[in-house]
Amino acid sequence: MISLVQKFVEVMRVSGLRVSTSEVIDCSKHLEMIDTTDRDVFKTVLRANFIKTRRDHSKFDHLFSLFFDELDQNPELEGFDSFDSEFNDLLDMMKKDGAVDSDIIDFLEGNPKGYLEQIQAVQELNDYRQVALKSNMGQLTGRLQLMLKLNKAKERFMGLLGTNYNTTSEPGKSINKHFKKMMETAEVLISKDPRPNNESLKKITKHKVHYKGVGEIPFASLSNEDIEEIRAVIDKLVKKLKDIVSRRYYVKNKGVLDIKKTIRKSAKYHSIPIEIKYRDRPLRKGKIVVLCDISGSVWSTSRFMLNLLYALSDCFSKVRSFVFVSEIAEVTSFFNDYGIDIAISKILEDAGINYESLTDYGETFSIFKKEYIGALDKKTTLIMIGDGRSNYQNPQDTIFNEMRERCRRVIWLNPESESSWNTGDSEMYTYKNFCHEVRTCGNLNQLIDFVEELVL
Repeated sequence: MISLVQKFVEVMRVSGLRVSTSEVIDCSKHLEMIDTTDRDVFKTVLRANFIKTRRDHSKFDHLFSLFFDELDQNPELEGFDSFDSEFNDLLDMMKKDGAVDSDIIDFLEGNPKGYLEQIQAVQELNDYRQVALKSNMGQLTGRLQLMLKLNKAKERFMGLLGTNYNTTSEPGKSINKHFKKMMETAEVLISKDPRPNNESLKKITKHKVHYKGVGEIPFASLSNEDIEEIRAVIDKLVKKLKDIVSRRYYVKNKGVLDIKKTIRKSAKYHSIPIEIKYRDRPLRKGKIVVLCDISGSVWSTSRFMLNLLYALSDCFSKVRSFVFVSEIAEVTSFFNDYGIDIAISKILEDAGINYESLTDYGETFSIFKKEYIGALDKKTTLIMIGDGRSNYQNPQDTIFNEMRERCRRVIWLNPESESSWNTGDSEMYTYKNFCHEVRTCGNLNQLIDFVEELVL
């Protein structure tokens, strides 16, 4: 049983799940305490020892089913007791002639490690080498090559089966049926969507009605009069939130009595506790990093969002802002050096990026990783503002996942309604799997909801 679990751990590691040696040792001790023939209990023990986040539950379930169910090499087949040895004899013949990929033969024998490594390598392929229009063609090409290898294995195996067995006999039928089942499993693994199932994602579907009328108008549809009214509303909101934060700091040392400090202070009053001391409760100010899409109508939302965040900068220890279309530029200095209106005008004109290019989130994440990844740490909240539309180019979700791993929290604000997220060139259903929170944020009421929760 231990050797079987060790093989399963290798499969999990190849598939991107992190499992330490100490966790394997702990799991082996726990397995001694249970009936390992009870499938549900056995699976629960493995999950409890190896899985650390809810995002990995679906991948674990898939790998468990693959390894312990679909790759079972000892099925109970009536009338054919020697099934296992005869099937492996055919695989040995395939190994000897060397015409079939050895990882595929190992997969058919019940050892999927090498085959899963090939699939993992394909999923991580990026076609960013000497290609003017960046795309995900590298992954598609890799999947096609794997399918060709499977087809070659299928042709070779069926040829050996027909030569050595009568395919209409019971043994031939049983071997053929099992082989087809294994090949179907291998093909599904190639075509299966590798994105994680983000069970911990916080989705906001309802919003308070703070302001009727102007509060419900989409930012992209605001008139000049509406914009002036919203600016007045934002000014009041900023003042209110700053007052709340100020009061919070004023009472930060009230609440829990500090016995030791109080006794020490009482020494000068003949041990009478006249001065009551409380435990310090320093408030943690979060750091904010904003990546803001300034293409098309998305900018109308981004403008108000950046306006609010900088007006509330006292509530955070540090705010850094970046804007992008296909390239990315830091614009923090614009807000530090100019008033909000001038800063916004300069960002739209002098940020040093190509404003006419096609939106490319993948290229943006690549540049951010290369030049600014140090801005993210476990105290940082990363806020993405954009519609996630990347003109059918490589979304670089693996880089976005690396960014998530470095952050305390990732929040995505999308001005489009959720019904539009899976249409056309939208990659929101890819990116949302790497976010902690996703919100529709296309009007004033939705923006106020978000800012109040972020600050308070």
